[in-house]
Amino acid sequence: MSHLLIDRQPLGPGWVEHWVLNDPASRNALTAELVQALGQACARAAHDPALRAVVLRGAGGSFCAGGSLGGFASSLGQALAPGQPDPLVPMNREFGQLLEALCALPQTLLAAVDGPAMGGGLGLVCCADWVLATPGAVLAAPEVTLGIVPAQIAPFVLRRLGDARARRWLLGGERHSAEQALADGLVTEVVPDLNAGLTHRLQALSATAPGAVAATKALLQAGQPPLPAWLDQAAQAFASALRGPEAAAGLQAFARKQAAPWRAPDGSTRA
Repeated sequence: MSHLLIDRQPLGPGWVEHWVLNDPASRNALTAELVQALGQACARAAHDPALRAVVLRGAGGSFCAGGSLGGFASSLGQALAPGQPDPLVPMNREFGQLLEALCALPQTLLAAVDGPAMGGGLGLVCCADWVLATPGAVLAAPEVTLGIVPAQIAPFVLRRLGDARARRWLLGGERHSAEQALADGLVTEVVPDLNAGLTHRLQALSATAPGAVAATKALLQAGQPPLPAWLDQAAQAFASALRGPEAAAGLQAFARKQAAPWRAPDGSTRA
């Protein structure tokens, strides 16, 4: 079964593609295979002048539960030998390359969010030009509550929300409703029905000239600070955290539905 479904539909004289994250059992978690498939879709779309818009959405009532840690499990809490290159760094950095590619798409990118958009899923949302969310959407960057660094998504959350709000989202790890995300500027519209909301939004977007949209997006990208060095540093921070004691303890507690050791039993912070 393909974990990325692509549905191409007419939009005026051109096309819109719906990219559907399709692994409901994992709430559409970002496996290495899914990240690679999304990257390939971006590479193809970047050279498709007939494509006018891309809709990114999830199947089964979830948008995206975030990164799949299955490939990292054997590295939890495990130190490297001196001088040994860390394979976690390029694995993490690949996701940042996907986020860069999504931001650089010449087409209008819409995110249609229902259910959870967590961690890496929040990063996907931050790349969109337009974000529609249902009242049941829940968005968060919970990494720090698990002893992990929200590494590759941090620059994109900062660009989307600004410094003060990004610090609140990334350092607090709290869940936000669609209305809260709307107030913070992450969500563009809260709609009761995603399909109806998308139909209305795509109809409005059909009035925009594809070449002008692509040129405008290129100008907006040019005005952003360069990311590669920042994302390289972020990947190193992610790998170091995953190999440290906090991530091992935090993820074990999460799997057992227990409080992490840095939390008081009632959930409050220890003095």
